[in-house]
Amino acid sequence: MNVQNIMTNLEAKHPGENEFLQAVREVLESIEEVYNQHPEFEKAKIVERMVEPDRVFTFRVAWVDDNGEVQTNIGYRVQFNGAIGPYKGGLRFHKAVNLSMLKFLGFEQTFKNALTTLPMGGGKGGSDFDPVGKSDAEIMRFCQAFMWELWQNIGPDTDVPAGDVGVGGREIGYMYGMYKKLAREYNTGVLTGKGSTWGGSILRPEATGFGALYFTEHLLHKAGKDIKGLTIALSGFGNVAWGAATKATELGAKVVAISGPDGVCEIPGGITKEMIDYMLEMRASNRNKVEDMATKFPAATKFTAGKKAWSVKCDIALPCAFQNELNEADAKELIANGTWCCCEVSNMGCTPEAIHTFQSNGILFAPGKAVNAGGVATSGLEMTQNAAHISWSAKEVDDKLHFIMESIHEACVKYGTQPDGKIDYVKGANIAGFMKVAQAMLEQGVC
Repeated sequence: MNVQNIMTNLEAKHPGENEFLQAVREVLESIEEVYNQHPEFEKAKIVERMVEPDRVFTFRVAWVDDNGEVQTNIGYRVQFNGAIGPYKGGLRFHKAVNLSMLKFLGFEQTFKNALTTLPMGGGKGGSDFDPVGKSDAEIMRFCQAFMWELWQNIGPDTDVPAGDVGVGGREIGYMYGMYKKLAREYNTGVLTGKGSTWGGSILRPEATGFGALYFTEHLLHKAGKDIKGLTIALSGFGNVAWGAATKATELGAKVVAISGPDGVCEIPGGITKEMIDYMLEMRASNRNKVEDMATKFPAATKFTAGKKAWSVKCDIALPCAFQNELNEADAKELIANGTWCCCEVSNMGCTPEAIHTFQSNGILFAPGKAVNAGGVATSGLEMTQNAAHISWSAKEVDDKLHFIMESIHEACVKYGTQPDGKIDYVKGANIAGFMKVAQAMLEQGVC
């Protein structure tokens, strides 16, 4: 395999899809050495097939706002790779959503899902619909219109969407209600992230953040460290950041900053349970302003407009919001402030330059496809419960999540340990996920 040749061809076929091309390059550079040790992969053109999605659906979503005006958005579903199971991946509603973003997310999801030990392929979808400032009724009408276009292309053994940025339990509920009406069957396994009274799994809302902290714990223990007493800065205040803040606090760490598109909210004394609970209200308000936290708790917080969480002194940085949210300048600022560990909780949360800066300075770093896999893993557990028509306790789900995150860490160590004994978690995660998918593709022939 010649990475540059493959990338040149891919760039010619998909010009301008920068996020997708970035994700592909990172994986190919990580796996090149191992791939070239398997001539059977080259003969079957595994990489050339793997970097193209199985199929992409694009559709118009027309809906009516509260003023009676007709609005039009674009909807997408990328079914990227189904070699090891039904397509599985979230739906993202955000004004910046485009095909490049969803192809990158679907590509990443393929390897992330392979790491979970569960039989799930990779997919992703969403729309350029912006939920900020929308009423509950508008969000319901949009979700119903979106599902009207999507429902025939998904199913419990075909493609199982979940939530992502801009899509939480409320949106999943509205979409499932429309799916049930159109399909005329009560098949809860077609979506995950559902309400607990109608097929949802206990701990699913918390799972991405909880799993990220479990992985971070394993990474720290491997390095001879303990999370207790450490300070953490995280970005975002949605479900992922909420789960991460909750579990970090439970484990004895101190979350000293959260951020949003408007700025950063410093919490010198560490985030409290009341603040963590308020994060859910902030997300549900659709205002997308972290300043609301400082307004609610003025005595314990400090808001600075235009700044990121990475401007706050901390031991560990946890990007929890969006892709490429932490750049090279942010990485240098963190290192200058004494940060010695960064774990991506968002998908591809750091730019390549930031990752290089961390690794070249000896900073512990782990990629999102490993760190945040707990969310989709628990979605997979929800699928299992739906298929068996049972519901597990919180302890059963949490025990399984613990096991999965430990298994992912072990796979990263197995494939990422370098000759000098150091662990390259990026390389380890990419190779571990790739080998599973590649072997499945090889055994299934050219299809």
